[in-house]
Amino acid sequence: MTGTDAPAALTVQGRMLYAALTAALLAMLLGALDGMIVGTAMPQIVGELGGFDLLSWVVTVYLLAIAATTPVWGKLSDMYGRKNTFMISIVVFVLGSVLSGMARDMTQLIAFRLLQGLGAGGLMVGALALLGTLIPPREQGKYQGIMSAVMGLAMVSGPLAGGVITDQFGWRWCFYVNVPVGALALLLISGLRLPRTARSGARVDYPGVLLLALAVSALVLVTTWGGKEYAWTSPVLLSVAACGVLAFLVLLRVERRAAEPVLPLALFRTANFSLITLVGLLLGAVLTSAVTFLPIFGQSSQGSSATGSGLALLPMFAAMVLVGLFAGRFITATGKYKVVVLLGGCFLTAGSFLIASADRGTGSFFSGACMAALGVGMGLLTQTTVLVSLQSAPVEDLGAASGVATLARTLGGSIGVAVSGALFARAVASVPAPGGGTPSAEGAGTLDRDALEQLPSAVRESYQNAVAQGASHVFVFTGVLAAVALAAAFFLREEPLRSAAAPRDDESAPGAGPAGAAADPRDSAEDTSIGTGRTGSAESEQGRRNSP
Repeated sequence: MTGTDAPAALTVQGRMLYAALTAALLAMLLGALDGMIVGTAMPQIVGELGGFDLLSWVVTVYLLAIAATTPVWGKLSDMYGRKNTFMISIVVFVLGSVLSGMARDMTQLIAFRLLQGLGAGGLMVGALALLGTLIPPREQGKYQGIMSAVMGLAMVSGPLAGGVITDQFGWRWCFYVNVPVGALALLLISGLRLPRTARSGARVDYPGVLLLALAVSALVLVTTWGGKEYAWTSPVLLSVAACGVLAFLVLLRVERRAAEPVLPLALFRTANFSLITLVGLLLGAVLTSAVTFLPIFGQSSQGSSATGSGLALLPMFAAMVLVGLFAGRFITATGKYKVVVLLGGCFLTAGSFLIASADRGTGSFFSGACMAALGVGMGLLTQTTVLVSLQSAPVEDLGAASGVATLARTLGGSIGVAVSGALFARAVASVPAPGGGTPSAEGAGTLDRDALEQLPSAVRESYQNAVAQGASHVFVFTGVLAAVALAAAFFLREEPLRSAAAPRDDESAPGAGPAGAAADPRDSAEDTSIGTGRTGSAESEQGRRNSP
């Protein structure tokens, strides 16, 4: 390349990077917003389609599909290329969205939500793998704040956006709104020139895919049904749990022998990867529990309105976004990430235990400060855990690594909410509900400020105290989880971040790269790991990926 060509080449590279970043953020926003928007529209959906007894499956089947397919999408991107796999996941998600909006009864809606969930499983994984491939870990910190802002925006605006869309346009537009966003993401991705990741002659690990889906689905069903649809000791729940454990044990055996395991066990031979996966799982439990039970505490114990309890979360989300931006710049400038994870664990632990001390009389300033501390911890950990996961994996396994990281956080959230819900329900079970019986974790959230004012003063005070106690139990639990995450972070090894991206291949439009040349077809059977010093065929890497 001549000196006069350099600025033009850099401009092309810069445009490609911004296009990839925009497409990835749009996909992340789609996946994060969908569940929150649709949840707001549920009353109208049931009113038009009926099938109230099937309502829970609209959410459950979507979550099952996401959890079961997340690592599969990651592995497929390693085997067949990032761009094509990512685009297919977006197409499947948008198709499921359109069909869901056209559903004529609850059974159809559940089936189409399953299809939508199959695509959604690849959105976050595809976005992370795409950025992990284009941007070396040393430079990824620059973009952490943007990704944190997108997630914070989805959490804050999701319910509000769902309410506005439902009220103004009808519930079907909660699904149709995904179409233009998905189309824009596809348009941006279609012109990208991506590094080579496809493996010549690779075959799908069908037994591994099936066993992984069974194991993950069983875990999600147990945590979703437990204490709600079925008692924790019911034969149905115990049978599902036993099937899940058996599927997981067989999966471990199968993956050791698979040529292209959907869950490469060799990833867990790296101590940093195993430790940061544990931190991500615990972070998912804390984050989901906080988002679920803080609004319930505000409305049912402190008498806040629904809007007020949502606004009360702003200190947490604002801190999460701002600190995430700072953490990313710090990592980019210094190459140090262990101190960020340690500080995140400290703030997450302190914030949880501080919130656990709050009661129905706690002032808004103290509550806001506690939530801000919790948000600082989340901001330091949310994207840093992903960065360390990708840094700890070989370049050719970035898809699988991002799938494991995303799955760990998803499962952590599912398990965390299940345990938190059980702790919360036990605390409020001794207080009679207004209509008789005992309130559940969900039922407590329906007693807003207006409903509380209609209760006799003695019952209202007793109920508010019980809700505050239940919330305290939840955040003592999350504080313990955060402390375990902090302990795990102490054992991380500070390793130099990779500072080079992968080489270009011919998975793009001609002339899109600096040299404007396609890759030699003979190179398509090779995997090249930049920054790791490894270059070899897919066959020579098989033993490494299969090793436990």
